[in-house]
Amino acid sequence: MFKQFYDKSSSTLTYLIADLPSKQAILIDPVTDNIDEYLQVINKHQLTLVYSLETHVHADHITGGGKLKSITMAKTAVSKDCGAETADIQLKDNDVITFGDEQIKVIATPGHTAGSMSFLWKDRLFTGDSLMINGCGRTDFQSGDAGILYDSITARLFTLADETLVYPGHDYNGRRVSCIAQEKLINTRLANQSREAFIGIMENLNLPKPKMIDVAVPANRQCGVPEPQQG
Repeated sequence: MFKQFYDKSSSTLTYLIADLPSKQAILIDPVTDNIDEYLQVINKHQLTLVYSLETHVHADHITGGGKLKSITMAKTAVSKDCGAETADIQLKDNDVITFGDEQIKVIATPGHTAGSMSFLWKDRLFTGDSLMINGCGRTDFQSGDAGILYDSITARLFTLADETLVYPGHDYNGRRVSCIAQEKLINTRLANQSREAFIGIMENLNLPKPKMIDVAVPANRQCGVPEPQQG
């Protein structure tokens, strides 16, 4: 089972994958404001949420991972390079997440942030903000690095089969899915661009500061749930 959710306020795409024989399920990049929507689908199909995976520590919304854990007992999983010390699992490159008979391969794709990850399930690639449809994540905060992002995309993602479907963490134009062949061919920031040219493009985006970054990043390093006060 596969379902894609969309958060209007942050244009975030969240993904539910379930192994129906075992009823075990995972969520990728849940948004705290949409937990009721996820739980409605989970309960409808009598699923057990076992993992909440993050592609990175987000700057534009607060993750629902921590709250989902308190409701469902699903373990939170974030890259070891994200500084999210409260996460149950500190993900590393080439880790494999297993639920039921399904497996998700973890692919380190730093550059947008130092701890950015992509997840490969069958022929579907969940790229977070590393690779978007006809674009990519910015590299001017959270230890971002344009050269490293170029290497991540070209050496780790663009070497996958052309038919691999690309499901990004955001889209601001109503699009929902692409594929590796399409992004290699027409992505305006990456197609036929040298590493140096890509770095130049990224250094001159002049994007405004994300509105929620000062709130979202600290919250997401706590999996969206503040630590309980001691004493």
